[in-house]
Amino acid sequence: MLEFKTTDPEQTIAIAKQLGQQVQAGDVLLLDGDLGAGKTTFTKGLAAGLGIDRYIKSPTFTLIREYQDGRLPLYHMDVYRLEETGASDLGLEEYFDGDGVSVIEWSQFIAEELPSDYLTIHFNKDVSDDQVRTLVLDPHGAHYEALVRSSFAD
Repeated sequence: MLEFKTTDPEQTIAIAKQLGQQVQAGDVLLLDGDLGAGKTTFTKGLAAGLGIDRYIKSPTFTLIREYQDGRLPLYHMDVYRLEETGASDLGLEEYFDGDGVSVIEWSQFIAEELPSDYLTIHFNKDVSDDQVRTLVLDPHGAHYEALVRSSFAD
């Protein structure tokens, strides 16, 4: 695990951009945190690291937003609305096994559909300062351990 403390959105974007420069096709990132914790801000930085110049916004009402114009495609998913129904009919494995990077917000609602290896990024808001976040990168599997090491090797 690797932990970062951020005090503004630009720091969150910078961390994500660094990771975005290292991710590979088929990578799955799970963003875990409360509303307003910085998940979409992180995705903006990841997109910048992939060379995607488009505006990134939360896919809350569309479930999946696809951005094809970077080094790799970015599949940004917000599966909060699947809490009651699950995702077995969505064909998510096509994204997970595909040519891009999948970023999933609220992944606990599709836990049974997730691959066995992935990188979880936990977003924890500081109770005393609304601007402060602690980001915890929690790799599951050797590939994601290596990804975290290579992305933040300083």
